[in-house]
Amino acid sequence: MTEAQQARPVTLAIGGSDSAGMAGVQADQRVITALGGHAATAISAVTAQNSDGVAGINPVAADVLRQQIASCWALAPSAVKIGLLATVEQVRACAEALVEYNRNGTVPVVLDPVLASSSGHHLVDGGVAKALRELLLPLVTLVTPNRSEAARLTSLDMTAATDIPLAAAQLGHQGAAYLKGGHWQGTASSDYFHSPTQHFWLSSPRLATPHQRGTGCTLASAAATALALGYSHADAVVIAKMAVNQGLRQGHGWASHPGPLSVTHFPNAGRDLPLLSDMPPANLEEPPFPSCGPSPLGLYPVVDRAAWLNTLLPAGVTTIQLRIKDLTGTALRDEIRRAIAVAEQHRARLFINDYWQLAIELGAYGVHLGQEDLADADIAAIRDAGLRLGISTHCHYEVARALPLRPSYLACGPVYPTTSKDMPWVPHGPSGLSYWRQVLHDYPLVAIGGIDRSRLPAVHATGADGIAMISALTQAADPAATAREFIALLSPPDWSLDQLAQAQ
Repeated sequence: MTEAQQARPVTLAIGGSDSAGMAGVQADQRVITALGGHAATAISAVTAQNSDGVAGINPVAADVLRQQIASCWALAPSAVKIGLLATVEQVRACAEALVEYNRNGTVPVVLDPVLASSSGHHLVDGGVAKALRELLLPLVTLVTPNRSEAARLTSLDMTAATDIPLAAAQLGHQGAAYLKGGHWQGTASSDYFHSPTQHFWLSSPRLATPHQRGTGCTLASAAATALALGYSHADAVVIAKMAVNQGLRQGHGWASHPGPLSVTHFPNAGRDLPLLSDMPPANLEEPPFPSCGPSPLGLYPVVDRAAWLNTLLPAGVTTIQLRIKDLTGTALRDEIRRAIAVAEQHRARLFINDYWQLAIELGAYGVHLGQEDLADADIAAIRDAGLRLGISTHCHYEVARALPLRPSYLACGPVYPTTSKDMPWVPHGPSGLSYWRQVLHDYPLVAIGGIDRSRLPAVHATGADGIAMISALTQAADPAATAREFIALLSPPDWSLDQLAQAQ
């Protein structure tokens, strides 16, 4: 996370109080705090409940709820999470408050439409679902229903898997919808996200644990906090599912009472990362791509002509990428062919950016693809040809999208601001790169973006397996000498080129 994200933005949690402290605003408060936010709360109902069931729902007066929201809004919340609204009057009061205080819609609002308990106990008045649909849904940024809640908010009965994208499209026509798959059967828990610009599935292995209280509250409050921290909607739902997975792993109970999820910190474990796919996942993971070998990827120049390989490979570079943007046809083919020949002569790992068909045809070592290339590339053909694959990533959404393909490495950036291409992402900095090194602790990771001589030690200290550079080498007065200097800075030369060739 960046320094700006380490501040504690306010997330306003509106919902019911859980007397057992497992769900409701108690769960919201724990999750918001764990993810780095400050929780302000507005109580809609005082409930009497535990893991055995709900003994009572005691709604507060609508004007009392409105007073709480007004008081909390003085803290200038960066996001709002809405849970249980027990009466139609409360829904109306909440909607009126959003219209008044969030007039330009700049504060994201996440709605977890709590209509019944997991045991089937109806928690709200009969007209609440209709009021939510008509009064509140047009004002929210993200709605996170489960299967039964989606059925009550749409015209669908939600009995078939094909109803999921249809319901999400209905609910997210003005904002975004995230349909939770925890109540569906199967070995994987698969959720579906829909917005006007994106739609995808997020899947994780289903965890067998009795401690599942507060899953809906956890997901919605985690998503709201991620939005408050400045993450995109796509990133926010990936982070939220990571938080749920962490909470399920760490959940606890008492004696014969199943307990709640336990989210204790911002998600940073690779095992909690869901896998993202455009279609309902048949398998959670594809077969892996070949490894790049046991030696580190090391200094990783990105160059635009084969001639650079003649300069940099003799200097000790063992991994290099050819990224050509200004050639086509025969000229492009010949340039790639020359680069492959030089790389083979020096027993170096050459990745061809983008042109995967030519890489297969000409027998390259590997291919590097950006996120924009994944939809059009034939991933299976690249794998079947025995090539290595590297994929660029910039955020949680893109990492979750790349991981199911099981590439040979992931590139993470930008670490620093870069002029090589226009990027909308906030630079990670060394701290953000360290975060991804922790998340992907057992995965080859290449750092890229704005890295030069002065920044190299800090990037190397994060434990990145490879460090990609462009202008720091190509614009150097003596590129070969600069490459030798950088290689020496990264580590003692434990691997000779002959050893590298034998290891591969």
